[in-house]
Amino acid sequence: MILEVAMLQVRPGMTNEFEQNFIVASRIISKMKGYLEHELQRCVEDTNKYILLVRWETLEDHTIVFRESEEYKEWKELLHHFYDPFPTVEHFEMIEFRYRQPIIETIIKRNSTN
Repeated sequence: MILEVAMLQVRPGMTNEFEQNFIVASRIISKMKGYLEHELQRCVEDTNKYILLVRWETLEDHTIVFRESEEYKEWKELLHHFYDPFPTVEHFEMIEFRYRQPIIETIIKRNSTN
């Protein structure tokens, strides 16, 4: 699995339109070969900044299959004019493990401190 990470700086005054367009763009990307899931988060300290996380089966599913598709042209048309500066996109791969604290342990620790 590949994690695509992009820090998106949206032009001031355009965040509402960006978020609306992103909903439409989400329908495009979610139909692509190798797409697994994505999420968009807005920065608390800078409400014009977002992080986009997209999980792909392979690097090529993003860099070739998606980026060379007709659908990517629609994606670009919907979103690219919002960015200043244009984002850098990086790709990450999972290393040996992933750990999440079991939820029951978290609840017990919170309750014991009260």
